[in-house]
Amino acid sequence: MSWRTEHDSMGEVRVPAERYWGAQTQRSIENFPIGTEYEKMPEEIIRAFGYLKKAAAQANRELQPARMTEQKLRAIEQAADEIISGKLREEFPLVVWQTGSGTQSNMNVNEVIANRGNAIAAEKLLHPNDDVNMSQSSNDTFPTAMHIAAAEILEKRVIPSVKGLTEELARLESENEDVLKGGRTHLQDAVPIRFSQEISGWRSSLEKDIGMLQDALPGLRELALGGTAVGTGLNAPKGFDTLAAEKTAALTGIPFVTAGNKFHALTSLDEMVFAHGALKALACDLMKCANDIRWLASGPRLGLGEISIPENEPGSSIMPGKVNPTQCEQVTMVAARVIGNDVTVGFAASQGNFELNVFLPVCAYSFLQSARLLAESAEAFRERCVSGIKARREKMEDNMGRSLMTVTALTPYIGYENAAKAAQTALKENLSLREACVRLGLMTEAEFDEKYHPERMA
Repeated sequence: MSWRTEHDSMGEVRVPAERYWGAQTQRSIENFPIGTEYEKMPEEIIRAFGYLKKAAAQANRELQPARMTEQKLRAIEQAADEIISGKLREEFPLVVWQTGSGTQSNMNVNEVIANRGNAIAAEKLLHPNDDVNMSQSSNDTFPTAMHIAAAEILEKRVIPSVKGLTEELARLESENEDVLKGGRTHLQDAVPIRFSQEISGWRSSLEKDIGMLQDALPGLRELALGGTAVGTGLNAPKGFDTLAAEKTAALTGIPFVTAGNKFHALTSLDEMVFAHGALKALACDLMKCANDIRWLASGPRLGLGEISIPENEPGSSIMPGKVNPTQCEQVTMVAARVIGNDVTVGFAASQGNFELNVFLPVCAYSFLQSARLLAESAEAFRERCVSGIKARREKMEDNMGRSLMTVTALTPYIGYENAAKAAQTALKENLSLREACVRLGLMTEAEFDEKYHPERMA
């Protein structure tokens, strides 16, 4: 490997000659040999930095044209566009486990844009601090990148994925409006329910989760950019914060605005906590839905067996013909990871000391992992499981016919205690409810047939 020499305020550093990053990035590589290849700064954060650096340069061009010349702006814009497109992804090697402010990742972006911009201009045009980081600090850019990345992944990936799943459930609901089945509470038999009603519970839960995610978006659309080091806006021109937010909104298509209080924006992660709480709620509801489906599909002969689900792959290396509810299992494992991430996000948010939170990278990493996993999990679950669910109507009818809780329909006529006696007698003596009521002298056969209509109970 060939090397070149770069320098920063602490002195000279050797950097791989083929890379655009500079001295501060290299120092971080050497000082934080922690984690695996999969614990690098999330690509969503890097793309968000591309947007905010481009927006900041555009705002500086309007507010400080003598410092941000047209030539510098064009070089920054082109380099930032390459970052946004993912073309320069290999230039961002830093791990999450670095400084809690994300300073090294901000400088990583500054150095790459500066050196790539200089290559584009074919001259030493840009300085990473003076030009690319103009009117900014790591302390306001990293929280800004977090909000951009979080809002973008919720709006463009998570919410559409969950909407697709709710639409599939709505279709399934419509197909099963006439299907009656036994309900279950406490994993015990309960009164009848229509299968469509059961599905509607799943659908409605996910629709409410979408609503909670949408409620979290306005807070995420507030940007810290312009607060600079401690929230005072030192070294940023008047109006920079508002203009930079407007430019970011134009670039992303998301209505970002400047945060009303930069002291809050730099030190608090409450918007991230709130939004991740909605992700956790989604995870919980997806787990419930997946668990219901795998219980209903259990069998094929020794379980409930009331629905069939797609058979995607062999389920055992030793038991021929076994097929497992693997899509339900991936959903529940993803939910477990998201619930764990919620603890991390919450704890990270509690570590705002004075004018800065110093748990930003791990908060961003955990949040984006949760969002990414839920979006991909919901899509796979819809495509490879829910779309292929079929009601086993005969099995549902048979199970409901053997349920003792349909005796609840008779309580207005024979009373609660007599109905309980009928159910207990039927269970102990292996009788039908009809036979039990007649044997106990509670009703005649004709009276039973007149009053007993399970289909009306749903």
